[in-house]
Amino acid sequence: MPDPALSQALKEAYAAAPADTVILHTLEIWHPAFATPIRVVRDMVDLQARLEPTAPRDGGQMVTFTALAFDLDLPPVDTAPVPEITITLDNVGREISDALDEAAISQDKIEVTYRPYLSTDLDGPQMDPPVTMTLSDVEADPLRVIGHAAMLDFGNKAFPSITYTASRFPGLVE
Repeated sequence: MPDPALSQALKEAYAAAPADTVILHTLEIWHPAFATPIRVVRDMVDLQARLEPTAPRDGGQMVTFTALAFDLDLPPVDTAPVPEITITLDNVGREISDALDEAAISQDKIEVTYRPYLSTDLDGPQMDPPVTMTLSDVEADPLRVIGHAAMLDFGNKAFPSITYTASRFPGLVE
């Protein structure tokens, strides 16, 4: 099933895999205890790219994503009520591990936002809206950080998400 959040350009890049276009996977890790969000780009030199205008932090601005090896394991197809993914950050520096240690003693949630960019278009992410997840069960050692991120709980969301009221839909009332 096609994902309507993906831009047409990203769909074409996935389908055609042109040699001159690279899909750049980025993560933004945010917690209220952080002075600034942690922004990383996978397998690339540091990246300057523009965030979407509706981003909760630095919306519409050019920001720097630091090069860092990371991996996302998509959730398996099963009957789990809330799909989870596994995020692995390799060779994390002191800055990231210290920030995650500080977040671990807080009651606030760690938020992870995934944004794909195209190397030919850094003027905004190619997914609108980007996927935002809640990070939990974080394990760290000197070489890597592994965490599980839960996506939106679709099972407990109202469907359809529109509430049909007489004031909003006057045709319902005679």
